[in-house]
Amino acid sequence: MPNPKTSSLSIWAAMLAVYIVWGSTYLAIRFAIETLPPFLMASTRFLIAGAILYAFRRLRGDAAPQRVEWRSAAIVGVLLLVGGNGGVVWAEQFVESGVAALLVGSVPLWMVLLDALRPGQAHLARRSAHKRSRWLTTAGVVFGFLGIGLLVSPTSLSGLAGEIDPLGALVLTMGAFSWATGSLYSRGARLPASPLLGTGMEMLVGGAGLLLLGTLSGEWGRVDLGVISARSLLSLGYLIIFGSLVGFAAYTWLLRVAPTALVSTYAYVNPLVAILLGNLLAQEPLTARVLIATAIILGAVAVITMNQPAKNKVEPLPERAVAPSCGDD
Repeated sequence: MPNPKTSSLSIWAAMLAVYIVWGSTYLAIRFAIETLPPFLMASTRFLIAGAILYAFRRLRGDAAPQRVEWRSAAIVGVLLLVGGNGGVVWAEQFVESGVAALLVGSVPLWMVLLDALRPGQAHLARRSAHKRSRWLTTAGVVFGFLGIGLLVSPTSLSGLAGEIDPLGALVLTMGAFSWATGSLYSRGARLPASPLLGTGMEMLVGGAGLLLLGTLSGEWGRVDLGVISARSLLSLGYLIIFGSLVGFAAYTWLLRVAPTALVSTYAYVNPLVAILLGNLLAQEPLTARVLIATAIILGAVAVITMNQPAKNKVEPLPERAVAPSCGDD
């Protein structure tokens, strides 16, 4: 519940941190994987950040997690970080960071669709939701997926230039699906009362999973200390400190003191920030295809987010996240 004693200035400072930091993680990922293997880079990021969060909360007096809490954190960490963020870091080898953020921005569409398909959910929704709100949500889902279709469709079908790598787009779409699945699972999962402790656990398990994935895919053979650039190392440091620590601290604090409807706006602001930063700092083209798809997808996400009950608001991606978004994500 919002805290009336918290100043608006503090809330908006934290909101700007979430907007900008999580929106910038997609470009930071692109720079980091220029000379670092994607899965090993992401593994390093989450293992370090997870160890810091876990140690910090345990030293502050949080009880040792129970086995069932570790099991839940493992499932969430694999779905969000291995499936979600792992898909982002791999796909950004072939897809521009702004487009990656836009496809990851489809997480709310998948969450609404998956939630409706769960046994008993449709009946409950018909009884509890207002008719107009249901239609708006349905329309948002339909138009959101139409926007994704426009973004990833061949030029011969859409008539718009700027075709996107199909495999990269597919991996990003599946990553968003994995993130949505993990977010829905986490709602009823047995996790620690401390959000930061739970996040640290998820990062540790997810980081271990990404390490295994990088090992199995032969990424250790691609590690060459002599060619790792300063930009890649700085980007990795940025992802650890700002993307995984500062961003999450701001987000978890906001969930306690700010209206959920306000906090959830990160879901459609982050892709805009990522697209603008990609264009300004990495010269990623703003094609008509990207601009039209952006308007459709983010408009749909905004409609869906504003029509969801507070308890159904989207969890972060990390990148995000755990992210938040998949980027954070």
